[in-house]
Amino acid sequence: MGKRSTSRRLAMQALYQMEVGKFSLEEVLEKTFEEEKFMPETREFTARLTQGVFSELKNIDKLIEENAKEWTFDRINEVDKSILRLAIYELKFDKDNPPSVVINEALELAKKYSTPQSSKFINGILGSIIKTL
Repeated sequence: MGKRSTSRRLAMQALYQMEVGKFSLEEVLEKTFEEEKFMPETREFTARLTQGVFSELKNIDKLIEENAKEWTFDRINEVDKSILRLAIYELKFDKDNPPSVVINEALELAKKYSTPQSSKFINGILGSIIKTL
């Protein structure tokens, strides 16, 4: 797995822990990096993504709510929220990677860590958002 894919996985897991466990950003990143040795590039990209999502959380969640047709925000499971938040941050605010790469990585995370229907749900929301960017 590439450094960026690993970073996205770690960022998604950190965002999930912040949402479910109500841990602070600093606590989550510290815990994430103490468990395994990661390359500096992986650590830096993970921190950049996680901090970026955290700083834009209200804007990102608003986009999710606006584009989750017939779904209330509270109905979306926390893993899917974390994946969506991460992908939307990259698509709208980071723009360091092509949208196709960001969306593909989000779908792979959904297939691996969420429900069988999640990748379709996430793809629909991201597809809707990408049209407005």
